[in-house]
Order: sequence, then structure tokens, then C-alpha cells
Amino acid sequence: MLKRLLLLPLFALLTVPLAAQDREALQTDSVYEFRFVPRKDMFFIPYRDNLAELERLSALVARYKGAITGGQTPIFVDAYCNSMPGKAENKAVARTRANRVKSELILHQGLTEECFVTHSYADKGDWVTVRVTVPHPTEVPAATRAGNEEAGENTMEDKAAEIAMKDKAPAMEKAAATEKVTAAPETGVVEKSGHTLALRANLLRWATLTPDLGIEWRINRHVGILVNGSWTSWSWSDKDRRYSLWKVSPEVRYYIGKENRGYLGVMYHIGEFNCKLGATGRQGDYQGSGITGGYLLELNRALSLDFHAGIGYTRAEYDKYKVTDGVRVREGSDSKNYWGINQLGVTLVWKLNQ
Repeated sequence: MLKRLLLLPLFALLTVPLAAQDREALQTDSVYEFRFVPRKDMFFIPYRDNLAELERLSALVARYKGAITGGQTPIFVDAYCNSMPGKAENKAVARTRANRVKSELILHQGLTEECFVTHSYADKGDWVTVRVTVPHPTEVPAATRAGNEEAGENTMEDKAAEIAMKDKAPAMEKAAATEKVTAAPETGVVEKSGHTLALRANLLRWATLTPDLGIEWRINRHVGILVNGSWTSWSWSDKDRRYSLWKVSPEVRYYIGKENRGYLGVMYHIGEFNCKLGATGRQGDYQGSGITGGYLLELNRALSLDFHAGIGYTRAEYDKYKVTDGVRVREGSDSKNYWGINQLGVTLVWKLNQ
């Protein structure tokens, strides 16, 4: 009998940590990870395993929506970025990434900003983790359990939520590629095209000793307005040979694709020329227009190469002349209509503001 009395307190001490472990087991953390393209803040759902993770997270939110909106189960969002050059830029991109992920749940699951606890970090990598501490049913108040049941607590409803997410996938992909501002009210960060102004220099024209400079204004991530200008004036052999011209060419472009690197546009050009490389010289003016297209190849954050060409119509009207004893003698006039490639270039682009 004495042994039993001595063993009873020992048994009680052993059951205390076991009971604590059981209570801890009543809550489990569900963690979801979303990957981002380095230096980008767009939440591209088809990238890596983002779509599968979003389906899993959406099913969980649908199951515990009552506890989440009731404040018993907050959603922890931790965003990371280390691909930008500075700490402040990394943290700003991380904040925007967190807002992108939260916006998917706010728009498609009916949550609010109050449902989230958000942190942004300028280190580790390019991803966002979402953690939800799932409560045990016995710890959820009756009213919250009722809300969970209405939100779809049983397995059949979970399956329905997963099927619904798969049906929504194409629309979500389109929204991820074209969406401009889905940031929650917490930061007010707005997505930008990456730069607003850029200086341009056509390397092919510079190779022909024709200085060429231009500027581009990106109105938004899809539309850009450009103005390019060229000028040169060369003479040799006692001015018997001459090559001079000027040209101004405005252009409007529409950038396409997920990264906005390809584009189509329309352009107009006007200029004057004076060329005498043989016995007969030609001096006059020209103008024309056409459809342009090309592709931007990024070299780094500030520089890129623009491979472009234009096809359209150009008309030139000019006088013919010869030089006799240093005097120009006019020999009539002529004109020429040209259909074909009327613009070609490999242009170095320098983005002024990132």
C-alpha cells in the first residue's frame, strides 16, 4: 500500500508533460511557399509550384474561413527579396510581393486585410511564405465551428473547392499577367513598368558615322512614345564628295508578352539629305511611315539592346547636280517612291529611372 502511495505522485508528474504535448498537438502549422522571378514583384501563378500551393491554401482558407474572419486564426505572411541592389529596394519589392499574395485571397476568398499578419524582409531569397495555425475543432468556439461548417468543412466540400480553383486557373493566370495594382491598403505600392524614361542610341547609325540619339517615355507598362533624331555632315576631296543628312522619327509602341520585351508600333519619319559619292549628287527631302516591330534584350538593370525594323512607304524628292570647277551645276530633279524596309537598327537603351 505504501508503494502505491509513493508511485501515485510520480505518475502524476509524468502525465503533466504528456498533457502539455497533447494540447500543443491540438494546433498545427500549415505552411505554403510561393516563388517569384528574381527582381520582379509580379505574382506569376504558373511559375514553379505556385498554382498547386495556391490551390492547397485556398482549400484550407475555405475550410477554416469562419475562424480566420473571426480573428481566432490569423494568416501569417512573410515576404523575402534579395535580388535587388539595395536593402530599401529589396524590402519594397518584398512588401509588394506580400500584397500580391494577399490580394489573391482577398479577391477570391472574401478575406480582409485584418485577417493577415505581414512581415517583409530584405534577405534570404525570392519567395513568400504563408503560415496558418490550424485549430483543433474542440478549441474552436461553437459559433466559429458553425461558420467553418458553412464555409465547407467536410471532405466533399474541400474537393469542390479544389475543382473550383482549377476552373479559375486560366482566369487567374491572365489576371497575374495583366494586373497593375492589387496591393492591399497596407503599403500603397504601385507596380511600375520598371522605368519611365530612357535614352536611346542606334548603334548601326553610329557605325556609319551618323550620330543618333533618342528618348522614350513609357506611359505605362504596355505603351511607349519615342522620338529619335539623326544628323551628320561630311565632305572631302575639296567638297567634291559629300554625305550629309538629318532625320526625325517619332514612334508609338505597344509592348506585348509576359515580360513586355516584344513590341509592335507605328512610326513616321521626315528629313533632308545631300549625298554625292560619285559623279552626280542628289539633294532633297523625304518623308514616310510604316509599321515597326522588335525585341528588347536586357543586358542588366539599366541597359538593354533594342533590335528593331520597320516596313512601309517612303517618298523622296530631290535635285540632281554635278560639280564643275568647284561650282554646283543643277541637272534636273526627280522623285522616288519606295515600299519596303525603311527602318533598321540595333539600339542601346539606357533606363534613366528604375
